[in-house]
Order: sequence, then structure tokens, then C-alpha cells
Amino acid sequence: MSPSVRLQELIRVIRSARTQCEERGVIQRECAAIREQFRQNDNGGRSHNLAKLLYVHMLGYPAHFGQMECVRLIASPRYSEKRIGYLGAMMLLDEKQDASLLITNSIKNDLSHSSQYVQSLALCTLACMGSAEMCRDLAPEIERLLKASNSYIKKKATLCAVHIIRKVPELGEMFTPSAHSLLSEKNHGVLHGAVVLITELCERNTQTLDNFRKAVPELVQIMKGLVMSGYSPEHNVAGISDPFLQVRILRLLRILGRNNDRASDAMNDLLAQVATNTDSTKTAGSAVLYETVLTVMDIRSESGLRVLAVNILGRFLLNNDRNIRYISMTSLLKIVQTDHNAVQRHRGTIVDCLKDQDASVQRRALELSLALVSSVNIRSLMKELLLFLSTCPPELRAHAASGIFIAAEKYAPSQRWHIDTILHVLTTAGSDVRDETVPNLIQLITSASELHCYTVHKLYRALVTDISQQPLVQVACWCIGEYGDLLLKGDCEETEPVQVTEDDVLDALETVLQSHMSSPATRAFALTATMKLSTRITENVDRIRSIVSIYGSCIDVELQQRAVEYNALFRKYDHMRAAVLERMPVIDKGQTNGEMSANNIKDLEQTDVKIPEVPLPSNQLCLEVCDLLDLLGGSEEPLQPSQAPPSSVPTPSSTGTGQDLLDLLGGVCPAPVPVVTGVTVYEKNGLTVTLQCDQRTETSVTVSLLASNSTDSDITSFSLQAAVPKSVQLQMKAPSGDVVPAHGAGQVTQTVILMNPNKVNLKMRVRVSYSSQGSFCQDTAQIDSFPTTAWS
Repeated sequence: MSPSVRLQELIRVIRSARTQCEERGVIQRECAAIREQFRQNDNGGRSHNLAKLLYVHMLGYPAHFGQMECVRLIASPRYSEKRIGYLGAMMLLDEKQDASLLITNSIKNDLSHSSQYVQSLALCTLACMGSAEMCRDLAPEIERLLKASNSYIKKKATLCAVHIIRKVPELGEMFTPSAHSLLSEKNHGVLHGAVVLITELCERNTQTLDNFRKAVPELVQIMKGLVMSGYSPEHNVAGISDPFLQVRILRLLRILGRNNDRASDAMNDLLAQVATNTDSTKTAGSAVLYETVLTVMDIRSESGLRVLAVNILGRFLLNNDRNIRYISMTSLLKIVQTDHNAVQRHRGTIVDCLKDQDASVQRRALELSLALVSSVNIRSLMKELLLFLSTCPPELRAHAASGIFIAAEKYAPSQRWHIDTILHVLTTAGSDVRDETVPNLIQLITSASELHCYTVHKLYRALVTDISQQPLVQVACWCIGEYGDLLLKGDCEETEPVQVTEDDVLDALETVLQSHMSSPATRAFALTATMKLSTRITENVDRIRSIVSIYGSCIDVELQQRAVEYNALFRKYDHMRAAVLERMPVIDKGQTNGEMSANNIKDLEQTDVKIPEVPLPSNQLCLEVCDLLDLLGGSEEPLQPSQAPPSSVPTPSSTGTGQDLLDLLGGVCPAPVPVVTGVTVYEKNGLTVTLQCDQRTETSVTVSLLASNSTDSDITSFSLQAAVPKSVQLQMKAPSGDVVPAHGAGQVTQTVILMNPNKVNLKMRVRVSYSSQGSFCQDTAQIDSFPTTAWS
């Protein structure tokens, strides 16, 4: 190729290059030739060389050495050279380049040029790459051109003013009068630019927004003229008269009508007219209708108009264009909370979109379907969602499962339906569910006491069928460990009777322990379940002992620790094994998740729960989560249960030492003032708890809770927990024991120190836990009748 070729020849040679290396060689030789001609100041070929350099720049190669040539060509008096110079400036220069400041004077001169085409070149360049300094210098020239008689120049000046406002917002006031006068123009290009300019002004200044609200009737008339006008070849697009201008006007009306009743009322009729007279079969018509819907939903429109807007979006759902269906569901998702019933009418069409092949459409359809779930349609809609879950793409499975869990928890018609739904999800997409699913389901199962037999049978069958879904296996192992005795009885009325032997259950758990698909957490569930079965079966205890002993040398530390502790329970503490491994009590949701209870006590909203770190005297209660969130509602911070390690669980005989160690305030308080009085705070099932104020100082009071038993049998596993308002600090000492003797032969004493520096009215809520005649009981008591001497 010769050192200097025409642009067309350069394009042909570059396109014919067979390799990237050959293309780079051609461009490097041509760039070298262009540099040489720039140095020679060859006036004849300057514009042609810059044109070739711009093509090289478009291919991604460096062309910065042509910036100064752009400046020279812009200053040329010839139009052909100015055109290439301005084009090069828009492509090679930006506001960060120092060379851009050199063309400011040339642009100012060309804005006053006699030729409209030279003026338009200067306007386009300023609107494309004008810096803030250039905009400040040339803003008066632009404001002057906005009043020009030439529509061609006026249109470009309007768009240039938009760029100036974006760069220097404080110059907006300069263009406000001219922008309002432009609305009377007949030229669609000028009108379009004027609407864009007014939109920019209104978005950046609230005072300007209030001023332009007076122009709403004028905008409505322009829009009506476009909607009702006949065929115009110059502006017609697919049967719609200038849809670009219509969309811009609707967008401006949305801004003007937002949070303003008067402006909204002025455009309601127009929006209804556009919604009913615009053809939605073409893309241009759909664009206008979509902007109409957005405007209706954003302003203070009438209810009937909002229903019409939702119906338009419903028609969009039937469109063959996936993009239109996508934006329709996106819009419905935004308004489903405010217009739920109107969106609910299109539920069938939305559910059909779940079968779409496009993943983005499926995702939007899933989100919208979950938002439409209510107590009325939960059963029918959940069937569709569960069917979708079994066939949905892997990337949507976790989102679908999470949404189904939330909907089922909120609108479940019954506990059995709730459990069946979650088990179906775990069976279908167990590997994709969140970590909190397992404890949430366990909490649900424990609260449904009448469904324990049904649940354990169903989970056992699921475990035998498939052990690949880890969350399902974990819940199944937990249920088998807790309710294995119900499984072995085989007399469940809810399901078909299945005879399960002890060996069958142990085989299933051993399969989980030995499977390569089982995670360490799952093995831990299975090992604990196996250990718990040792108190629920009679003939295979030795086999359980053998299974547990194997994992005493397991490489997994968590599993090894469990096995070692369980082996110790077999060898050294076999007499305690039944009590330690007995069935878990009902777990409140607040206890499971560590979250605030929904049923807060209104009269004690401003409370702070204090849980003393006191070792519990019962092995069973050590395993229970000591969470007092349900005692006093309204605590602002989540609380963590206070638990002592198993090795430190004291016997009743050791409580004296523990009491001394836990007397944190001993020797600190001033001389006590004795106060002796008694109030019965709890009396049920033969158990009576009495409050007695022992000592009082200026800032604290010491009370004793005395428990006595009038029944014929001892009350065991007795425990007291307390919560007080925020302004009071609580310290609980170790109890005197955990067994309340029968026939009132003795008492259990729990000492509580209450720090009350503000001397507020004392209130306390107490949780009482105990086992009586083989059944575990848990109850709460509210103490509002503290003696006045305890706090005044």
C-alpha cells in the first residue's frame, strides 16, 4: 500500500487483512504517513488525513496525535474542513483535554455565523463535549439562539441548553422563560427539544417545577392534538403520530402531576383518552401505552384509571414480545401492594409466564406470583409454584424455595398443609434452601404435637427413598431421634400403616452416617438421633453403643466430640441418660431464631431482659434454650441464651458454692434495710411461688422467690427465669435446688437482686418450668404488686 491512500482504499485494505498482526501493520504504516503529512502542513489533504485517522480511532487504535489538527480545521473558513474538524473534536476531545479550551473561541464565532449549517456544527460540538467552563462562557449565545426564527437552529440550541443545565445547574434560570415560549412552536423537533429542556429544569429545581405546573393545560392540548390528529407521513411511525414526542410529554406530565391534585385532575381525561385510543399491536403504540401506565400510577389519578392501567399491563402479558412481557411484570410488581385486587385478576396469565423459556421472564413471573399469594388463593397458587419448582432453572431454585417458605408461613391454612408444603420443597430442591430452613421446620414440627406421628412417618419414608437432599435428611434424623417411639408403634391414623422395626430405623441412620453424600452437620444429626433412640427402644441398645463408639476416633472434630461425650454418658452417667435424652419441649419461634416474639406485651414495651449466667441444676434444662424474649416484649436487641457447659452442671448439693461465686454484688451495697413482706405470684398444679422482699438499700432491693409443693409427689427440674423493665438491672443468684418436696415438706429459694436507681414502679415477669407427675410444664406469671417499700 502506498504511503498515502484514499479513505475508501484504506478501509478495503484493513478489511482484507487476514490476521490481527497484518491489520496492525497496515494501520501503523498509515498512521506514520499521516503524522508525516501533519508535520508538512499539507493543506490539501488535511481533512482526508483526519478522516482516515477517525476511522482508525473507531477501530480502537490510538489517534490522540490528531487533536491539534482538529483545532486547526475548526478554525478553517471552509465548510468541508470545519465539518471534519468538529467531528474529530467530538470523537477525540473531551472536557478533560486541555486542547478543548482552544476551540471555545472558534465555537463562539461559529455560533454567530451566517450559515445555519456552520451554526449547527458548533451547537452539536458544544452539546457533545462542552466542559463547565465552556458552558458558562457560551450560555448567553445559546440563550440568544433559542429565540431565533430558524427552527433548525432552535431545535439544536434547545438540546445544547439541556447539556449546559446538566453541567452547570445554576444556569437553568437563564433558559426558563425561553423554554416556556417554545411550547407554542409547531415544529415537532423544536417541541421535542422544549419538552426535554422543561423536564430537565423541573427535575433540578422545585421552584421551576411549581412554575411549569401552570403549563399542564398547554401540554394536554399538544398531546390531544397528537392523539386525535390524522395521518401525517412526516411524523407517522407504525400508525402512531410522533410516538417519541408523545412519550416525552407523558414523562413530563408524570413529573408535573406527582403529589399535586390540581395538575393530576387536569390530565386524567387525557390519560384515559390515550389509554383507550392507542393501538397496542405495534411497538410504538406499546411504548406510548407503557408511559401512560407509568404516569397514571405515579400521579394522583382516579381509581378507575388505575384499574385501566393495570388492565393495559395485563394485555402486555399476552404480547409475543418477551421484552414487553418483562416490563409489564416489572411494572405490576411495583403496584401489586397498592392495587392488589386489580393485579389479582391477571393471576392466570402471570402463572402461565412461569412456563416461558426466557429466564428473566421466569424470574419476574415468580416474584409476581409470590407477591399475589394470599389466604384466599394459597392452595391453588402454591400448586403452581411447587410445579414450577420442580422444573425451574437451577439459578431460580433457591429464590423459589425461599419465597414458598415465606408464603406458606404467612398464609398456611393448617399446620399439616404447612409441613407437607415444606417437605415437598425439601424433597424437590433441598440442596438450594437457606440454612435457617432446618431449625424453622423443626420449630414448626415441635409446635404441632398432634402431627408428630404423621410427620415422623413421612420423613422416615423420605429418608429411605433419598438421602441426597441434606436439609431433608437433617430434619428426618432429628424427628426420628425425638419421635422414634411413635415411628416404631406404626399406628398413625394420618398415613397408611407401615410396620417399622428397630433394625430398620438404625439401618437408615447408619446409612446416613456412612454415606459420602452426607455433610458433617448431617452426620452430627444422625449420630445424635441414634443416641436418642437408646432411650426409645429396648432391644438394640448395644448396637447403638457400638455405632457411637466407632465415631470416637472420627477425623471430624465435631463428630468425634459428640461421640466421646455420648460414650461417657453410656459408661459413667448411664443413670442420667434417660433424663438427658428425653424429648425436647415445644420450642417457641423466638427461641429458635433468636428473634423478637410477635406477641409483645403492650404494657411493658420499654423493657430490657436480663438473663443471669447461672448454671442450671437440671440436665434437661441445660439443653433447653433459655430465651426470655417471650416473657417481656419490646426488647430492642436480640438476646443470646445463657448456657453452662455440660461438665459444669451442678448438683443441688453444690449450689452453696455457686451462690457465693455468683454473688457479684456482695460487699458493695450500703447497709441493708430489712423489709419483710410476702405476695403470692403463682399458684397452679399444686405449686405455689411466693415473692418476699428481704433487704432494701437506696438503689437496690433483694427479693426471694419461694416455691412450695402441696401435691403428693415431688416436683422435679424446677427452674425460675425472670425479666424486668429496661430501667431496672437484674441479678439472679443460684437456686437452692431443683426439686420441690411433696406435701410442703420443703421449699426452693431463688434470690434476686434488683438495681433500681430511678426508683420506678417495679414490674417483673417470671417463667416457671418444672416436671410434675411425668409431664413437663412451663408457665409465666406477671408481678405488678410489688410493695411500695420495695421501690419508694
